Amino acid sequence: MPASRSASKPQFQRVVLKISGEALRPPHGCDAIDNTILSNICKEIRAVHRLGTQISIVIGGGNIFRGLAGERLSGIDRTTGDHMGMLATVINGLALMDCLEKLGVATRVQSAIPVAKFAEPFILRRAVRHMEKKRVVIFVAGTGNPYFSTDTTAALRASEIGANILLKATNVDGVYDKDPAKHKGARLYTQLPFMEALRNRLCIMDSTAFSLCMDNKLPILVFNLNKPGNIRKALMGKKIGTLVRDD
Repeated sequence: MPASRSASKPQFQRVVLKISGEALRPPHGCDAIDNTILSNICKEIRAVHRLGTQISIVIGGGNIFRGLAGERLSGIDRTTGDHMGMLATVINGLALMDCLEKLGVATRVQSAIPVAKFAEPFILRRAVRHMEKKRVVIFVAGTGNPYFSTDTTAALRASEIGANILLKATNVDGVYDKDPAKHKGARLYTQLPFMEALRNRLCIMDSTAFSLCMDNKLPILVFNLNKPGNIRKALMGKKIGTLVRDD
């Protein structure tokens, strides 16, 4: 259930924050992970963690390798490419863990594939217990299966742990009726029912992830990660981004 509605307290008790792998990449340059960007993201996570919200993170791997791109550009088999992408999310998850722990935030990484030397296996009860003990949990390796995106992982884990909301961090301010990069008059939605998003074919998440959220009545907040303080604003219930929920 949402936490206290006090203006000074978080509006959500437990959340999943979905971050794309590309968010860690520098705007210019070839590095997969930019230390300054990583540090800034982790400082924002630390700030909201101190508010008392139970936080888990699903991180993508597109800054290192993406299965679909590997198939299209390199001819790599899709299943093999997706397995490579899962390992990329492990790398990103370990980078997040290292940075958060250097900032004094207790963190655990849980993997959907066996990598015992680097991360715990994903065990639902253990993940929930970690969050109850004020640890940030980072879910890596997707669902452990090819052909599923990390958006689907975020929707699945959020449903499993009983999250109040899925925070989808992007590089745009929210969901628009048209591509804002191509149409100057594109309109930003502030709230959007699931069915309207489906009718208008708005690409908020892949269809599997979106269906999971809709079926489980899990709200999605799409917001811009590049604006400092937006994670905190999201948790405090400020009007940012686009909130997708039932009517």
